[in-house]
Amino acid sequence: MGRVLLSMSVSLDGFAAGPDVTREQPMGAGGERLHEWLFRADGDRAVAADGVTPVGVDAAQVREVHATTGAVVIGKRTFDVGVDLWEDTPFPVPCFVVTHQSREPLTMKSAAFTFVDDGLHSALRQARHAAGDRNVLIMGGPTTAQQFVKAGLVDDIHIQLVPVFLGTGTRPFDHLGTDHIELERTAVIESPHVTHLRFNVPK
Repeated sequence: MGRVLLSMSVSLDGFAAGPDVTREQPMGAGGERLHEWLFRADGDRAVAADGVTPVGVDAAQVREVHATTGAVVIGKRTFDVGVDLWEDTPFPVPCFVVTHQSREPLTMKSAAFTFVDDGLHSALRQARHAAGDRNVLIMGGPTTAQQFVKAGLVDDIHIQLVPVFLGTGTRPFDHLGTDHIELERTAVIESPHVTHLRFNVPK
């Protein structure tokens, strides 16, 4: 069985999205800055439908995630603001949307969105089954990421630390409670645009 991976781009002051997230601003006001490392000419845009040819350290990290991901979990808000932009599932694998609303699966070009209205554990159970031996990627948004960490359901955390202070927005690691959650750092990978931090979450 694969692992449960949370991967997010985060500003130096801890924000994973700017304020006022909408369909027109899916990363919130100013939040696109967090993903600029994917768009650099010497980086890559492998997660975008009209991407350039991946090269470099950053591209290697993206390729690894794509190669090892067997299913994706996202929150309803991320689905709402992202589906028109993606015009597909965000990765070419089954995608499970945590929601409070019952809805039939939505079949896209690469895979389908399945809407799970009975909690995080159910969404993860279905995603694990779909992923087989590959990983389940908790893609976000920040609130969904926070809920999975707080519930103790994440095995690994990959942070793309972006050298910017956003100043405001949504932080994925607020409201986790008062207990310490110890992490084991497994890698630090530097590029000119972002620092890739990898952590294991000991059980």
